[in-house]
Amino acid sequence: MDYIEVTVPCADTEQAEITMALLSDFPFESFETTSTELKAYIPAAEMESNRDAIETLLRSTGARCTEQLIPERNWNAEWESSFEPVTAGKVHIRAPFHDPAPEGLTDVVIMPKMSFGTGHHATTRLVTTLMDAIDFRGHRVLDMGSGTGVLSIIAALCGAASVDAVDIDEWAYNNCMENIAVNGVEDRVTPILGDVTAVPGREYDIVLANINRNVLCRDIKEYSRLIVAAGVLIISGILEEDLPAIEECAVAAGLVRGEVSTEGGWAGAVYWKIYSH
Repeated sequence: MDYIEVTVPCADTEQAEITMALLSDFPFESFETTSTELKAYIPAAEMESNRDAIETLLRSTGARCTEQLIPERNWNAEWESSFEPVTAGKVHIRAPFHDPAPEGLTDVVIMPKMSFGTGHHATTRLVTTLMDAIDFRGHRVLDMGSGTGVLSIIAALCGAASVDAVDIDEWAYNNCMENIAVNGVEDRVTPILGDVTAVPGREYDIVLANINRNVLCRDIKEYSRLIVAAGVLIISGILEEDLPAIEECAVAAGLVRGEVSTEGGWAGAVYWKIYSH
């Protein structure tokens, strides 16, 4: 598959992160940030159908972008040349070609390909760290926007009885299948292709949702309906400035906020369901 590399000059890392958050509503599959620019990668066919909207959004922020066609290549080899292990909380996320995690850390192996969820982005680290305080043993878990399946795998390795890993992207679904097999948790993690409507009528003790503000605000009531009383929702994929909007939606859905964590302008939060809604 051919990709388009979209490069957006940025004044600093914070601006690059904010621009990435804005672009996350479009079907970009990977981002790279530096102190001077953001590089975003999107399938060439998707760029054709979304170019006008992407350019309009960037112009509204005063940003300009350039494009470059990236012919189909071995993305796994590309990642292998630069991918480094990441430790977030009590979890060590690595590729198969790295040494196992140090003693005392949960070892998670992720095939490094064109997908979010390698642990390198702040939002994945935020959710992973917030998960440290939650007891997953014997619980039913839903991972919305599961991507590589990294959070589902962590939940399973922490003792979850079952995990439904849901993502709208077929590539992510296939990559999740691969990663749960590598980590030996395919008996407890079930990848599902779709959105929140793909799990109607099910009940969960814990819901993980590392998505974006628009999806969270739209679907948080449904997440609450899926969570049993005294269950928990852990979210990220949002900027610190998005927290008031999320809070308003969460309260309307019968949720009460617990711990909040931030990193580099990004935020993650824990919400508890204390009554039926």
